[in-house]
Amino acid sequence: IMFSNVTKINDFFITGFPELLPEYHSLVSTLLFLLYLVIAVGNIFILVFVIWEKRLHKPSYLIFCHLALTDLMFGTLTLPKILSKYWFNDSVISFYGCFAQMYFVHFLGAAHSFILMVMALDRFTAICAPLRYTSLFTNAVASVLCGLSWLVPASWMVFVVLDALSLPFCNSNIIVQCYCDHLSIINLGCENVRQSTVYGFIGAMVSLLLPLAFIILSYFVIIVAVLRISSSEGRLRTLSTCTPQLLITGLYYLPRCFVYLANFLGFTFVNPDARVIIALLYSLIPAAVNPLIYCLKTADIKEALMKRFKNRKINLAFKSNTKP
Repeated sequence: IMFSNVTKINDFFITGFPELLPEYHSLVSTLLFLLYLVIAVGNIFILVFVIWEKRLHKPSYLIFCHLALTDLMFGTLTLPKILSKYWFNDSVISFYGCFAQMYFVHFLGAAHSFILMVMALDRFTAICAPLRYTSLFTNAVASVLCGLSWLVPASWMVFVVLDALSLPFCNSNIIVQCYCDHLSIINLGCENVRQSTVYGFIGAMVSLLLPLAFIILSYFVIIVAVLRISSSEGRLRTLSTCTPQLLITGLYYLPRCFVYLANFLGFTFVNPDARVIIALLYSLIPAAVNPLIYCLKTADIKEALMKRFKNRKINLAFKSNTKP
């Protein structure tokens, strides 16, 4: 098929919020910067604290570190570009830079999804086979599974990007989004984009629905196992060990499922700003909230933090008392 109106595109333009009034640009950029600051500080803190605190060198916290790394990388790869648009009026991203960003956006999303599946397997093993947990789910096993969670999507996303790169592009090079993603790019392709749409859909289904199906099955079995515990105190204590994992998984999957279901039912957001806001909410808000969940809802991390805080207060009090 020959496309007479194929245009050589050297750059793409990121619109951000296309209908946002200029007087609100500074407010939005400040909020986005604060969001990135929370993501960066929170997830770097989790990574450093878990590495530093020897008692946290366990499979569950190793998995938390992998999740924190995906969140940190996603925020770092997406937010600076949109900030440069509102701070320096720089909306331009190079052709190949946009495809590189698309690769990492979807690769990190898929890796995060598979790591959540590893986290569900960790809880499944701990609750359903508690006597064998330490021998079955070691740090080495968790590292291998998390490594595969990075490796598998990293390899198949190459083919998705190469397929999108093969598309001819016509006229428009404007991406109505805060970052380059697969759907936004292929929608700019000339006419026959069905194959790329199918590849993207299959990739999304494999990276989202396959782990989600396993996670739902795992937690269903866990709940059944918990209900068989005779004492209510034992049930609550056992279920509380899954609270952080359930919150993190829910934050990641529920908004995405809502968006996919809305699209499937034919419900579309007429306002382009609404679409951008929803994409930001389900991709970046969990990255900002997750460190709080790790710290407030995980007993070992909370106890380690409290211990460090108390030791610091004691040391400060001792130093002040020993001053002449």
